Amino acid sequence: MADKKEKMDLETIRHSASHVMAAAVIELFPEAKPTIGPSIEDGFYYDFDFRPFTPEDLKKIEKKMYDLIKQKLKFEKSEITKQEALKMFKDNKYKVELINELPKGEKITIYTSGKFTDLCRGPHVPDASYIGGYKLMKVAGAYWRGDPEKGQLQRIYGTAFPTKEELKKHLKMLEEAEKRDHRKIGKRLNLFSFHDEASGMVFWHPKGVIIWNLLLDYWRKEHKNAGYVEIRTPIILSRKLWTSSGHWENFKENMYTLKIDKEDYAVKPMNCPGAILMFKEDLHSYRELPMRVGEIGMVHRHELSGVLSGLFRVRQFHQDDAHIYMTEYQIIDEILNVIRLTDKIYKTFGLTYRMELSTRPLKSIGTDEQWEKATMGLKKALDNYGQSYKINEGDGAFYGPKIDFHLTDALGRTWQCGTIQLDMAQPANFNLTYEAEDGKRHLVTMIHRTIYGALERFIGILVEHYAGKFPVWLSPTQIILLPIADRHKGYCREIKLKLENQGLRVEIDENALTTSKKIRNAQMQYIPFILVIGDKELENKTVNVRTRNNEVLGERKVIDFMKDVLKDIELMRGVTLLGTKNRI
Repeated sequence: MADKKEKMDLETIRHSASHVMAAAVIELFPEAKPTIGPSIEDGFYYDFDFRPFTPEDLKKIEKKMYDLIKQKLKFEKSEITKQEALKMFKDNKYKVELINELPKGEKITIYTSGKFTDLCRGPHVPDASYIGGYKLMKVAGAYWRGDPEKGQLQRIYGTAFPTKEELKKHLKMLEEAEKRDHRKIGKRLNLFSFHDEASGMVFWHPKGVIIWNLLLDYWRKEHKNAGYVEIRTPIILSRKLWTSSGHWENFKENMYTLKIDKEDYAVKPMNCPGAILMFKEDLHSYRELPMRVGEIGMVHRHELSGVLSGLFRVRQFHQDDAHIYMTEYQIIDEILNVIRLTDKIYKTFGLTYRMELSTRPLKSIGTDEQWEKATMGLKKALDNYGQSYKINEGDGAFYGPKIDFHLTDALGRTWQCGTIQLDMAQPANFNLTYEAEDGKRHLVTMIHRTIYGALERFIGILVEHYAGKFPVWLSPTQIILLPIADRHKGYCREIKLKLENQGLRVEIDENALTTSKKIRNAQMQYIPFILVIGDKELENKTVNVRTRNNEVLGERKVIDFMKDVLKDIELMRGVTLLGTKNRI
């Protein structure tokens, strides 16, 4: 049995666990109405129309789940007609709504687990004993189908694994993730804040802006080297443009709209249409292609307040967008160029990744021929690159297939950040053409791509990846000087000036605290280098060096210390971003 369990798909185990949880809820609280209960990336959930569940309720539900699993609760599959399903679920308006949306005459699959029967396509594990380890995590409010007008449901989140050992490992990872929570670290390091007056929008503090600017400096340097130019476009554009791009029809529920001079406008949720207008400013020749055009564009998307989550889910954010205009014959080379650039940037931060190719979704624009050409172009480039990738059917953008980059952080968690989207539909919508070698006008092929993704979210990922201990080149404060007494402050200011002349970011702690307290404060701020200055250092014109990890490196000449720090930065980054040509 153990061998078979190991071979069971994790998604199937978690989906089955959601049914076991629902079966437990129904036995304990018969008046609770179940709605939907899918597996998700880290576990599963089930939504119920019921009063708020209490922590004591969760303990009871977990105990009942244990009983059901111990009894090897079966998952019995049946097929019924739509009429039979409507009769069976007549007292549950949520299930009735789902049933009524199914095509007439289609057979409906149901699964029964103990006293609980649910609409479900499956599959499921043979019996509940395949759920080796499980835990209910939390309760949250949720709306039926995300619509606040339909009232709030109670969502129970849980996770499940084939074995208790895997569950234990996962819970330990979550415990570590809690310590790395970017919201807590960001507040402690004074990087950013959130305020009700601008819900879902970030207020960046001076130290957070330093990190922001360093990331953009690096981005601009690498993109300039890769042949990109940078533009800026307005954040408010007319409905006419969004209608042409397809966003008004396919994305309007996520857009903030307004009227100007009685005409409909929208705050941009994406940068693409503005970049397209700029391309149309001139007639272009094949000799100009490919054109690589980048934009750090501020965009807004309407998100429900319940899903906002620090830097990870916001309403206003900045995308490191770029659009590449090219011929069909340049597709493979340009996709490969983007993959190589993305690989280089992620490696700078010590991030590994996997790639997914997402194909045409149900809701899309463009012809079958356009989609076939675009999908095959991405596939050939991936095959040429030689790194394994997964095909994610039906998850492309509405205007084209895409390659997504899923980053893996220090805890093994994955984050979707970069994306490469190949678009043959928008060039047709906007008549984006170039003059080919034959003297005729042809439609360009267009790439939409990001590497950081949302800059806000990428910074949140980095905070948790590094647990707040940024590499020296990215640390807001790289060095702090701690004078032991007032008579040492003048020497500290001399050292500060000398270090700053080399582009290093330096502070002096002149507070009336004990030296041990100052050291502790600096370590709590994760400042890489802590320089203690006393009588001996003043006399010898040296510094006494410690690190944020409480390593005592001892007394050093200032010039030697500077050389080592600068060398360390260049080795970690591979390039110098200190903004000075003056080298030691």
